[in-house]
Amino acid sequence: MEFTTGSIQQKGLELADITAGAYVNQTVTVHGAVHIVRDMGGVTFLTLRKRDGVLQCVCAPETQLPPEESTVVITGVLREEGRAPGGYELAAERVEVLSSPAEAMPVPVSKWKLKLNLDTELALRPVVLRNLQKRSVFKIQEGLVRAFRDTLEQAGFTEIHTPKIVHAGAEGGSNIFRLDYFGKKAFLGQSPQTYKQTMVGVFERVYEVAPVFRAEKHSTTRHLNEYTSLDFEMGYIGSFYDVMEMETSFLQNAFALLEREYAADLKRLSVTLPKLERIPCVRFDEIKRLASERYNRPIRDPYDLEPEEESNIGRYAKEEWDSDFVFVTHYPSKKRPFYAMDDPEDSKYTLSFDLLYKGMEVTTGGQRIHDYHQQVAKMLSREMHPEEFESYLMIHKHGMPPHGGLGLGLERLTMKLCGLDNVRYACLFPRDLSRLEP
Repeated sequence: MEFTTGSIQQKGLELADITAGAYVNQTVTVHGAVHIVRDMGGVTFLTLRKRDGVLQCVCAPETQLPPEESTVVITGVLREEGRAPGGYELAAERVEVLSSPAEAMPVPVSKWKLKLNLDTELALRPVVLRNLQKRSVFKIQEGLVRAFRDTLEQAGFTEIHTPKIVHAGAEGGSNIFRLDYFGKKAFLGQSPQTYKQTMVGVFERVYEVAPVFRAEKHSTTRHLNEYTSLDFEMGYIGSFYDVMEMETSFLQNAFALLEREYAADLKRLSVTLPKLERIPCVRFDEIKRLASERYNRPIRDPYDLEPEEESNIGRYAKEEWDSDFVFVTHYPSKKRPFYAMDDPEDSKYTLSFDLLYKGMEVTTGGQRIHDYHQQVAKMLSREMHPEEFESYLMIHKHGMPPHGGLGLGLERLTMKLCGLDNVRYACLFPRDLSRLEP
């Protein structure tokens, strides 16, 4: 009979242990994958890829070394070496092979840059992600999610987990995946919107990090059919500017965390973090006019922003306010969902916003309708059937505080931050019109 006790013994040093400097000139054991082997004649260098970076190992010429991508355990003396990555190297005395690849790699993942077209890279994604640059994209993405959770938890938010199989679309429109749910009509959730509003009545402030689904029948550099949304909703707000302030706080904390703990990944991707002391906020109709006048581009759609307009607005924000970010506020009611609160001063517009980052929308948010009669009236004005939203309207019927929130696309934020030219590079295993695997 054996029992577990929750006591986990470390079976080898990690890079953080090594770079702390406490093991210099000591015999240590490390494990990892063979990333690069370079025979320099009198000495062989082996780069060991670990979960948190790479370690240079020096092996004697007579050492039998396994091929790249073998997994190994190496024992040797750790020493300082300023020319090695991280400033340390391991003088290997013994190499134990745990596994060896059955065949050669389809691409040289040890190269600094992989010159692959998008389709080839995505087809080979399970191994391409081992490349250090590709891997760093998702370490930075990890940092963004960490900062999101940390910021909101410190501000009194509760993390929730909402259904992704729903009976109606939260955003409306035709971009919704339909499915058969035991003989009933159901959909994949476009947003946790109705549920996070519901939970404001329970916890006042809630957030979720989860997938959402959009049946976009086109293939662009900025759209995915499944992406990760960072959502929050907060009650007892004074105005929708409270929501924008919370997002600004998250971004400030995120960039501080990345600078503090993800410096190696930022360097590997040549990422310069944006300055973010403040973000300009400008009305939808005003910024459309300003960008149109400055860049001599006629306004074709008075109710929405086209991608070229977003790009021009981002350019304008950089030139005028030296900001990579800009909040575009007071979107036309015609283009906002049924739950968006209309501006009491002009009902053609809403108390809502988008956040543009380097000329691309990464966030949509705003204040929601909290009054029952007002919400029903807006549904009827759009020829919706309130009886189909009985469970959602229950929260309005039985009392809700003024509240608002947002949804932020994690992949788009990662894409723009890392300087990628296609959102698929910021998604581990992207789903689009033609891709269901890997």
